[in-house]
Amino acid sequence: MIEILNPTLLSRARDSGALVGHILQTLKGRSTAGTNLLDIDRWAKEMIIDAGAQSCYVDYAPSFGRGPFGHYICTAVNDAVLHGRPYDYPLADGDLLTLDLAVSKGGVAADAAISFIVGDTQPPESIAMIDATERALAAGIAAAGPGARIGDLSHAIGTVLSEAGYPINTEFGGHGIGSTMHQDPHVPNTGRPGRGYKLRPGLLLALEPWVMADTAELVTDADGWTLRSATGCRTAHTEHTIAITDDGAEILTVPK
Repeated sequence: MIEILNPTLLSRARDSGALVGHILQTLKGRSTAGTNLLDIDRWAKEMIIDAGAQSCYVDYAPSFGRGPFGHYICTAVNDAVLHGRPYDYPLADGDLLTLDLAVSKGGVAADAAISFIVGDTQPPESIAMIDATERALAAGIAAAGPGARIGDLSHAIGTVLSEAGYPINTEFGGHGIGSTMHQDPHVPNTGRPGRGYKLRPGLLLALEPWVMADTAELVTDADGWTLRSATGCRTAHTEHTIAITDDGAEILTVPK
């Protein structure tokens, strides 16, 4: 299903997006060496409920996961990259942490992810990988606008990631979003320009470049959810929800 939002729903999407951006930045500020992943999940739950919003994750049970996710945020550490299920783990100085959050407010969902290094130790290779995903996301957003095609966005994202030297996995990528978290169209992190669905004003897309340092192969953790790099290498993931407008792309998942 591909949804095109009317102005009323787009206004609600802005509220949802601003909330996601605010929660992620708040959690980033609280995530220090010693912080437990379960505390991050609890803080996310409290902020979602206090805002009168609903989690897109806690009851989520797609075919690629094992039962309901059961938590309010994805917390992926070091070699984990996607769908990181929070567990009893205190963060260490130098850990690479990805927080991925989707909430719905007023019937419209928004989805975003940030990767960052915890504490004072800042490994250059990890910083470079995070930077590559951020630059790829910026390139994908710049390519989005009425009349552009999904392949244009995928090509822009993939060009940055490939030039930075990272293998690209196409099993998981960006997606449409609206009344539900995951919708068509799928937005791979590499592709051919001029191909795929033509973007229209009112379309929401969650773009999410993610990479693993030296492999494109994923393995599923014993929890049935967390996806890790097959080689144990570090990973990074950056995501924004954008709205296609008459003038281009509007980033929704930033704090007001």
